[in-house]
Amino acid sequence: MLGKLTWAAIPFDQPIPLVTSIVMICGILAVLTLVTIRGWWPYLWNEWIKSTDHKRIGVMYMVLGLVMLVRGFADALMMRAQLALAQGSSPGFLPPEHYDQIFSAHGTIMIFFVAMPFVIGLMNFAVPLQLGVRDVAFPVLNSVSFWLTASGVLLVNLSLFIGEFARTGWLVYPPLSELAYSPGVGVDYYLWSLQISGLGTLLAGINFTTTILKMRAPGMSYLRMPVFCWTALASNLLIVAAFPILTATFALLLLDRYCGFHFFTPDLGGNAMMYINLIWCWGHPEVYILILPCFGIFSEVISTFSGKPLFGYHSMVVATMAICVLSFIVWLHHFFTMGAGADVNGFFGVATMIIAVPTGVKIFNWLFTMYGGSIRFTVPVYWSIGFMVTFVIGGLTGVLLAVPTADFVLHNSLFLIAHFHNVIIGGVVFGVMAGYNYWFPKAFGFTLDEALGKAVFLCWFVGFILAFAPMYALGLMGATRRMQHYADPSWQPYMIVALCGAVLIFAGIALTIVQLAWSIWTRDRRRDTTGDPWDGRTLEWGTASPPPSWNFAVEPHVHGIDAFWAVKHKGKELHKVSESRYEAVHKPHYETIHMPRSSPVGFISAFFAVFLGFGLIWHIWWLVIATFLCCIGVLLWHAWNTDRDMNISAAELEEFDRQHPGLGAQL
Repeated sequence: MLGKLTWAAIPFDQPIPLVTSIVMICGILAVLTLVTIRGWWPYLWNEWIKSTDHKRIGVMYMVLGLVMLVRGFADALMMRAQLALAQGSSPGFLPPEHYDQIFSAHGTIMIFFVAMPFVIGLMNFAVPLQLGVRDVAFPVLNSVSFWLTASGVLLVNLSLFIGEFARTGWLVYPPLSELAYSPGVGVDYYLWSLQISGLGTLLAGINFTTTILKMRAPGMSYLRMPVFCWTALASNLLIVAAFPILTATFALLLLDRYCGFHFFTPDLGGNAMMYINLIWCWGHPEVYILILPCFGIFSEVISTFSGKPLFGYHSMVVATMAICVLSFIVWLHHFFTMGAGADVNGFFGVATMIIAVPTGVKIFNWLFTMYGGSIRFTVPVYWSIGFMVTFVIGGLTGVLLAVPTADFVLHNSLFLIAHFHNVIIGGVVFGVMAGYNYWFPKAFGFTLDEALGKAVFLCWFVGFILAFAPMYALGLMGATRRMQHYADPSWQPYMIVALCGAVLIFAGIALTIVQLAWSIWTRDRRRDTTGDPWDGRTLEWGTASPPPSWNFAVEPHVHGIDAFWAVKHKGKELHKVSESRYEAVHKPHYETIHMPRSSPVGFISAFFAVFLGFGLIWHIWWLVIATFLCCIGVLLWHAWNTDRDMNISAAELEEFDRQHPGLGAQL
């Protein structure tokens, strides 16, 4: 009846996961109780859970990413504390089997359920606004994408309380992930949660690719798009090309585990190195899926706060698309030690060095944009400058690792871990935080506290250096990754410094929550009534803050790069000539528009997807069949539902613009 599920799946004999699970359950129950007592369910259901508004879906992605950042960083703190203590005769406080689950969960959560939701959330919020359109190409599919990601999050967290998580590392290499060596459900939790959330990511990639290619405002040619839209396009093209590889690779491993196939075992002609090649054919493009949108964020921030157009716009576009293509021919540098031979290693080493060139172009373009500009040192600028410092260091160590002979020495060492975090934290996290502070007033109508924002940056920046600089030294001294204990006493001081850095980063995460709470509490004194608090350059700053569900009452017309900046300055010139003439020429023409209705399809599909995944993990086949049929039923119901749109009258649009005066209607 319940397949492999028994009472033994509950970790009654393991105090750390048991206590953590109880705390999480109590926290969730407290939130649900508060929502019920306050009577917020109708509002949450109608305005958020069912919403197909790209802006609200983007905000939900960001909230999901922030929650999982706390969860994933708790694992990081435990790892750093364990390694600071576990030297010589001291075993530390984590048993080996639990430590293995923690470092596997940490990598999985941080890449798939922190970085990806943050990046997709910012793209969701900003891209349609920058393109001058009212929503994404497929609004209901956008909701489905988010809720499938949330389903994967729930399954990963269920493994904390029911069963176990993978002990194989965040990419579940075979043969360790095969049934012979991982007979429990940990690898199954990993595979099914990522299959479900990966489907959501692929659908999001298709959605945004279609939106950018087919739904731009009149006059917005490709070479008039903001750089963030270009980087979002490149990122989503990579998603469409790379995530099917991940899905197929996991499907082959699932066939090995569930049906006794031998794709990745030595028996009957299988080959574990085939898995390594396939996973990194997805894995290296994934790095650029994450970092390219952040490059776009830095471009928007630096241009806006320097008061200048972005230097070398066309070269930035070319560099972005070059990275998009080159990212698919460098994957083998992750395993030069596999024995492919000098010719193969040499080719991929050179390709890896070449891909650093367009990235260097971007760095110089940002520096030249700042040069001679009137720079305002706001929180987003702090994150951008911090990124340039840390990312250059990470890039240089990456070029070093691209030399096969050096990689033979440094492979699987803490030097590699430091490099990877140098790129992901210095690039992705710093980029996401810059975008979060930059677009927050557009999303909610008030700015975040600047003093607390700068304190958050300092905690992250200093903590990052303290946490990972020692790892470069440890890697050169021979310390390997995934170790739970070490004998060399000379390593311990470095481990303690790394722990101090992790604690400082955690202080930055805590201050982020404090900054948000304090900014909400004091929002009346920091209201944005103009819609343009930063003197922005792109179309999103021409709408109200927060924007209405339709974004633009009148479809904007674009006549060049930095469309909103041009309209603002043209408006100032016309006002000098004749205010009445300006109003006569630019009086907008309002028309009734069609907008998608809210839909529960995404939430309901994800609800059944959770039980479908749970049944597959625990071999509860009746549950698998029932929930699969329910998912099909929901999709069929949506397909036959013809009442999907609603009308917004011209009078309502005009009234909104009258109450929110600005340049939006004159775009």
